Amino acid sequence: MSSTERSIAAAEAHSAHNYHPLPVVVATAEGAWMTDVEGRRYLDMLAGYSALNFGHGNRRLLDAAKAQLERVTLTSRAFHHDRFADFCTQLAELCAMDMVLPMNTGAEAVETAVKTARKWGYKVKGVPDGRAKIVVADNNFHGRTTTIVSFSTDAEARADFGPYTPGFEIVPYGDLAALEAAVDEDTVAVLLEPIQGEAGVLVPPPGYLPGVRELTRSRNVLFIADEIQSGLGRTGRTFACEHEGVVPDMYVLGKALGGGVVPVSAVVSSRAVLGVYAPGEHGSTFGGNPLACAVALEVIAMLRSGEVQQRATELGEHLHSELRLLVGSGAVDAVRGRGLWAGVDINPSRGSGRAVSEQLMARGVLVKDTHGQTIRIAPPLVISKEDLDWGLTQLREVLGA
Repeated sequence: MSSTERSIAAAEAHSAHNYHPLPVVVATAEGAWMTDVEGRRYLDMLAGYSALNFGHGNRRLLDAAKAQLERVTLTSRAFHHDRFADFCTQLAELCAMDMVLPMNTGAEAVETAVKTARKWGYKVKGVPDGRAKIVVADNNFHGRTTTIVSFSTDAEARADFGPYTPGFEIVPYGDLAALEAAVDEDTVAVLLEPIQGEAGVLVPPPGYLPGVRELTRSRNVLFIADEIQSGLGRTGRTFACEHEGVVPDMYVLGKALGGGVVPVSAVVSSRAVLGVYAPGEHGSTFGGNPLACAVALEVIAMLRSGEVQQRATELGEHLHSELRLLVGSGAVDAVRGRGLWAGVDINPSRGSGRAVSEQLMARGVLVKDTHGQTIRIAPPLVISKEDLDWGLTQLREVLGA
């Protein structure tokens, strides 16, 4: 057996089969490239679902982490530490908000947003106890905790995990009329991804997000934007909502906030919303830990310069112009996305999304399929134009387009 085969066999024998990874075993990585245990190099065109926006082994992030590792890594929130205030202040400023509630994973942040909206609804809006409702969109992906899968429409994520948490109403994504009909006096929030990533990088129709913003504002309902995948530079702006001039009441952030080094997530909102908490009502032992804050502060500094956003804009325009050429070739049925983020619907005549992903892997390019026929392309924002073009050439050759 090869090193790859031995490693995969051991993983299959001793880990739960909750993922179906491509048969590659990564050993090292730098920038936009990964090297497996056999010494083969691969162009990373997924970037950890946007967690690696700044690339593998980013020197600024590693230096920040190493420096903090030598000082203190964890205090718990039982005590203050000297990186926490700067992290909260600078992230709030980046979001043009007042307050930050740090957690670790994206799912934790979404759960925090749900709890926050409900508490705000009871304490501020005056919704009767136990009746708070949150409106969400179909095809959403906000995580896989018990409460979150309760409002998923993905049977694979939801089946066999009931009983489900009540208090959610699902409407079609991009349908403003359906959303308006669902909002009533007990509605405390509308929770949406500005671009649905797991669903295949679905961009809502023009005017939808501004319509959501106006509707929620007029009905005294919180607009929660889950920017865990779409935020922090991926689409060419700091937040995907910015493309339509929309500022939500609450951002849910994760993935790239930890730079691919440590898990960092946060809910960011106004004092009127996050100010509803009292000590002991919500928390996390590792949330806002010194190591996480040190890395996230460096992420915020890089975003503040605007360079990565500009790079995602320019390379994103190139990416989408090249991908659009494939539509109508018989190989690709549709292309969607924004910035350095694309969903590509593969024509069944060329195989499934999984089959295309495996063929690309054999050529040294790593992408990931979703929902059968779609592959997602989301390289690190530090990728060079030459490497991006090489990856696209491999895609064209696999598709015979």
